[in-house]
Amino acid sequence: MRTDIEIARDAEMQPITQIIEKLGVDEDQYESYGKYKAKLSAKYYNQLKDKKSGKLILVTAMNPTPAGEGKTTITVGLADGFSKIGENVCAALREPSLGPVFGMKGGAAGGGYAQVVPMEDLNLHFTGDMHAITAANNLLAALIDNHVYQGNTLNIDIEKILWRRCLDMNDRQIRNIQSGLGKKSGVPRMGGFDITAASEVMAAFCLATSLDDLKKRLARITVALNTDGNAVTAGDINAQGAMTVLLKDAFNPNVVQTLENTPILVHGGPFANIAHGCSSLIATKMATKLCDYTITEAGFGADLWAEKFIDIKCRMGGISPDAVVLVATVRALKYHGGIAKENLTEENVDALKAGLTNLGKHIENIQNLFKLNVVVAINKFSSDTQSEMEEIKKYCTTYDVEAVLADGWDKGGAGMCDLAKQVIKLCDNNEQTMEFIYDTADSIKKKMEMLSKYYGAGSVEYTERAEEDIRMIQRLGLEKLPICVAKTQYSLSTSVKKLGRPEGFNMKVRRLFVSSGAGFIVIATGSILRMPGLPKVPSANSIDINEDDEVVGLF
Repeated sequence: MRTDIEIARDAEMQPITQIIEKLGVDEDQYESYGKYKAKLSAKYYNQLKDKKSGKLILVTAMNPTPAGEGKTTITVGLADGFSKIGENVCAALREPSLGPVFGMKGGAAGGGYAQVVPMEDLNLHFTGDMHAITAANNLLAALIDNHVYQGNTLNIDIEKILWRRCLDMNDRQIRNIQSGLGKKSGVPRMGGFDITAASEVMAAFCLATSLDDLKKRLARITVALNTDGNAVTAGDINAQGAMTVLLKDAFNPNVVQTLENTPILVHGGPFANIAHGCSSLIATKMATKLCDYTITEAGFGADLWAEKFIDIKCRMGGISPDAVVLVATVRALKYHGGIAKENLTEENVDALKAGLTNLGKHIENIQNLFKLNVVVAINKFSSDTQSEMEEIKKYCTTYDVEAVLADGWDKGGAGMCDLAKQVIKLCDNNEQTMEFIYDTADSIKKKMEMLSKYYGAGSVEYTERAEEDIRMIQRLGLEKLPICVAKTQYSLSTSVKKLGRPEGFNMKVRRLFVSSGAGFIVIATGSILRMPGLPKVPSANSIDINEDDEVVGLF
């Protein structure tokens, strides 16, 4: 079996100028980054904003196995499927983080014959956006510590500095550190590092509608509390201008292509279990002006990330999906039916039936709460049997939903044409108006109560520290922001052990964090980490460069 990198290396890529031509973009509105990458001018959106928007399709999924269920593969393959049947289409995806690339999960370029290329560039340094965000984050950190060292005229309480440094790598060793040690080295204090994808700079970057909007969001970031308990912002430190300078080129959306030369906008990459898990708003909105159909994805399962896409990104951006593709796999359904990971390739229709309740809950949420049309995409694996796939299709009919076989991994766009046709049908028959789960004017606890019902919980419990955090947020006047729940992606609940469709469980809120620049409140449940660690055998151990200067072992 050929690896993803072998398939990608044999791709017949078109010069990026030809890909840009398919989008109808004038040559003075983009800048080439080599032969196969380019950046569109973010200002170009001002010329496009009055143009009628094309259809927007959201790709999400049921709760996944630890290996993931192939949402990016489906998104890329579906874009090629649209192209195959003659439609004007592009996709909008997140940029990969080096943490998962060298860790366990791998990159974010799709897989098999449904990939984004140049795959190596995309999964490594790409156009430098991640490094720019890292630099902007750490510039702010340096300015905060320098302000304290140089006299602290803002009366920052050094025990309540909220801003952390970041690095685009999995490194548990620096989650918590003591800095400023040594003679003339600064003011000693406890701190730590987050991964770049979990930085609030990344979240603000991906929700900004212009460079000026980004600068305003950066200025609003709450970096510390002063000795009176009031917020100190990045604007108080006067950091927003220099931070925006570091981000000005990164803010221009990137354009690349699929193996079948379909245009793809890849821009921004906030982690889905601490932020909103979607590609940049400016890239998504620009794509809908350039193409008749735009396909985008929201990270992990629909319980969190389709919800965040709608309640945060759509609310802030004034956009709405015309159809939702819900990715399911035979292996994930058996996993939720109680089968161990090592046995998921064996046929087990009974276990699959038991796991279908997880899929059903996601269908119900999309149909009944968001009021959106949905199609189930069965992402095909070689171990799937006909009996198992037929059982999924039969189950979906009880919701009046089509379940369509999606074979983009093995067949590229040709294996996605049926799904593309069904999505078009849903878009054409979209007579519903999208609804949000909660009203931002509600209290934090009211909003959380509404979301807990969406998950299937019976109650919400707050730790004493979480209650303190709520009082602080209320005192700062930030309670009316949307909420962004951080919890496990493997379950509808907050426990990785509660698979299937758990009901009536208790949700324990551990902490709340203000992301005032991004414009939401993070509600942390369970043990969510902002800085992941490497596994016992990281992917980095298999990645190398051979005598022909070719990268090997990159998936």
